[in-house]
Amino acid sequence: MVGFENHIGKITISENYLTELVKHAVTDCFGVADVCSVSTFRSAVSALTAGKAFRKNKGVMLRTDKEGGLVIDLHIKVTYGTNITAAVNSITHKVSFAVEEAAGIDVHKVNVFVDDMNA
Repeated sequence: MVGFENHIGKITISENYLTELVKHAVTDCFGVADVCSVSTFRSAVSALTAGKAFRKNKGVMLRTDKEGGLVIDLHIKVTYGTNITAAVNSITHKVSFAVEEAAGIDVHKVNVFVDDMNA
């Protein structure tokens, strides 16, 4: 469970729900072929350098920063010919909006890593 406090009160949300919400928002974006799996080593390094990791689920890692906001790390596969800058900007905005709208949680940062390309 992921718990946050805001002006309404304390919110507790299932990690699985949050992960699935993010995955659906990402895969609906133009140019995204899939969400990539992340190696155990890479996820461990990310957790050690950036703070407490909640869950690693097929390319989506959720964690909190020092201020208590949500930080989302995404590992994606794009289709060939996609403007990567435009796709990353679209993903960042769509994921932030989806999480803030559905869960009421402040998203402080969305990190998008393009790991692979579909031919």
